[in-house]
Amino acid sequence: MSKILSIPTEQSSLTEWLYYIERLSCVSIDLSLDRIRKIAIDLDLIHPAEYVILVGGTNGKGTTCSVLEAILLNNNNTVGLYTSPHLLSYNERIRICGKELPDCAHITAMSVIEDARNKIALTYFEFITLSALYMFKQEKLDLVILEVGLGGRLDATNIVDPDISVITNIAIDHTEFLGTSRDMIAKEKSGIFRFNKPVVIGDSCLPTTISKMAKYYGAILFTRGRDWGFHVYENKWMWWRYSSHNGFLYDLPLPLIPLENAATALSVLCWLPFLVVKTAICHGLRAANLPGRFQIITNSPLVILDVGHNPHAANYLAKRLAAILLDRTGSVRIVIGMLKTKDIHGTICCLNHLINVWYCSNLDTPFSASSEELSAFLVNSDNVHQFSNILEAWNQAMSDATFDDCVIAFGSFHAVSPIMRKIISSC
Repeated sequence: MSKILSIPTEQSSLTEWLYYIERLSCVSIDLSLDRIRKIAIDLDLIHPAEYVILVGGTNGKGTTCSVLEAILLNNNNTVGLYTSPHLLSYNERIRICGKELPDCAHITAMSVIEDARNKIALTYFEFITLSALYMFKQEKLDLVILEVGLGGRLDATNIVDPDISVITNIAIDHTEFLGTSRDMIAKEKSGIFRFNKPVVIGDSCLPTTISKMAKYYGAILFTRGRDWGFHVYENKWMWWRYSSHNGFLYDLPLPLIPLENAATALSVLCWLPFLVVKTAICHGLRAANLPGRFQIITNSPLVILDVGHNPHAANYLAKRLAAILLDRTGSVRIVIGMLKTKDIHGTICCLNHLINVWYCSNLDTPFSASSEELSAFLVNSDNVHQFSNILEAWNQAMSDATFDDCVIAFGSFHAVSPIMRKIISSC
């Protein structure tokens, strides 16, 4: 007999609420919107702010959201941000005006959602999405930025009515839900398009499906290469151009995050109903950062944390590494853990030519690929070590590293999160 869940109260802790929400549904992903949309309509959450930006794509969603938030906050706008997943704390997922909220604010919102759902089954992501929208609605914000969790068409965030939709890029990932080709995945992601509303596309090589779906939904495409672009001058600054209106932004500082994502965020600014001044753009580009995305911790040895988990992300990591390693003579050591649902072979192939020593590890999740499974894709490498625990793998890699080596943690949020906790606790 299954145990009856005890419903938390406003006096319960956030940990108790999250435990409850995680166990509300017998499935972790339920690709339908009727249930969550009904609750959102009842609570008037379909329009959580004056202006809503919905950001989808395979990689770079969180980074693009972070740049937008930084720029708009420097423009003195009130901004809500909802992203996923988190690295260290649930509270990371929701920010209002650049700040995480205290546990009590989350608990109050979750209590409202629990009362309003009236026994309607909700998945974890559906519940917390409604909770975020409720908190944004209470603050009467200028603008809300929402990161799509999975796909687009049937993602919980797609219950809102966005004023601008964004697709950062289209790559192969989550094939069990979205399809096995870029065209199939593009069709799912284009579900966030809206009639007569702009769609900013950050991918320079579009699947033909995107154009077809834009016509189907009646959306206005604003695509990289055709409508906008960017360029880096002497590795010192970047400029951004708006083709159809001969618009240019010169002398922009180079951000610490991928330039493609920064440029995509700049393209969103064209469609806002208010002016964003250049000083705000420059300050925002300098300030934008996202933990765990090619995050350099130390330089001697060079320590990098990266939550990338598919070939597209691994290829970006390889390009960044190749540029950095030109000035280094040490070994490159990678601590890697991945989910078994990911394209492990394709991801490892993107990095194999750069890595000297592999530390393959299990992750603390039922969906983890085993260290043996990871190692099986490295049959041509003599320096492969296996670990049952990601921290054991990390400790060994750091112990083996010399002053000029590079040590990378890569492959999953589940791989980087415990390592980041250890680094923070030792500071």
